[in-house]
Amino acid sequence: MVSIHSKWRYLFMFLGIQLVVMALLSREGYQKRVSYFIRIFRKPDTAGVSGRNHTPAIFGGSDVYANLSQLSKAHSHGNAMPYCPKTSPLIGGPIHVSFPSGLTLAEVQRKNPLVVRGGRYRPPDCEAKHRTAIIIPHRHREHHLKFLLYYLHPFLQRQQLHYGIYVIHQAGNYTFNRAKLMNVGFREAMKEEDWDCLFFHDVDLIPEDDRNTYVCDSNPKHAAIAMDKFGYKLPYKMYFGGVSALTPLHYLKMNGFPNNYWGWGGEDDDIGVRVSLAGMYITRPTLKVGRYKMIKHKLDKGNDVNPKRFNMLAKTRSTWKLDGMNTADYETISRQYLPLYTNITVNIGTEAGLHPPPPTPRPPAKAAGKPTVKAPTEGLAKSATKLKEGPSEK
Repeated sequence: MVSIHSKWRYLFMFLGIQLVVMALLSREGYQKRVSYFIRIFRKPDTAGVSGRNHTPAIFGGSDVYANLSQLSKAHSHGNAMPYCPKTSPLIGGPIHVSFPSGLTLAEVQRKNPLVVRGGRYRPPDCEAKHRTAIIIPHRHREHHLKFLLYYLHPFLQRQQLHYGIYVIHQAGNYTFNRAKLMNVGFREAMKEEDWDCLFFHDVDLIPEDDRNTYVCDSNPKHAAIAMDKFGYKLPYKMYFGGVSALTPLHYLKMNGFPNNYWGWGGEDDDIGVRVSLAGMYITRPTLKVGRYKMIKHKLDKGNDVNPKRFNMLAKTRSTWKLDGMNTADYETISRQYLPLYTNITVNIGTEAGLHPPPPTPRPPAKAAGKPTVKAPTEGLAKSATKLKEGPSEK
């Protein structure tokens, strides 16, 4: 009898423990507690290399340089070189992006030994099917540029592209004009090589997935569809900012980009309208693939918000054929073929033109506080007349 009661007691205790465990697991936030205990017992990752941020696969993203160690350093382009496959075997998907302090251009150069003078690259073991030029409008953003180059070079190499990177630097301190610099970049890049695709790339946007291929589509492509600053969502349907791609034919059909947007804002929407007016439409990758991380920064000095942008946008339908590649005037100041990119410094003028007339000097302001004393000019004039005439005859 005693043993039977004991068995029932243990059975009820067992059922009670099960109910308590189920109640705990069903509570909101149990996953956080479980993850906490898993992290305690997980063996720490000690395989990291000093100076580089490594992120476990569970957080998404791999090292952008991971797949490039297998590439040969010898360029052996010849008649027997096979074409690269349609989909590169080096593509790995999500990329871990961080901005470690202390990064230098020398380190970026060391990590990209196959990039040659001027920021050019060709796959060493196959003939690329695509030739892509990267155009980066720039002024006073060297800190951002080194991070973009750190990620963009291996990103493009993983896609087995033949590519070149052009940084178009606006000289002087007049208000920044992003769209006009992109017009300059198109013209200067096409002078050097017959590129079949041109990517116009903001300096502060880092791609996070190498399946977002930097090749052109049959219509203009908007690549930066999902930025972290917009919650990885497209802010509005006609948005065409950040990173976009055009073939030379697309560029010619839409008359390039507007030249009269001085300051921040408006030119992206103008370009999006031009695409539609030229009889084309915008293509995009998926939200999952077209992800970008923005390097946080304040609004640049000399790039204040353009107060005229909305009035200008309202006139795009009547101005797009009159203002664009056919009216882009500029002067090339210098062209430097640096190890990681080609730097082209240009004078693009001001709103008043490429060589605006010097401002008219203002007359000096009168000193305040003392009454103005008129000089006795009339009496002096009479005296001078008498001296010239000599003594009067009587």
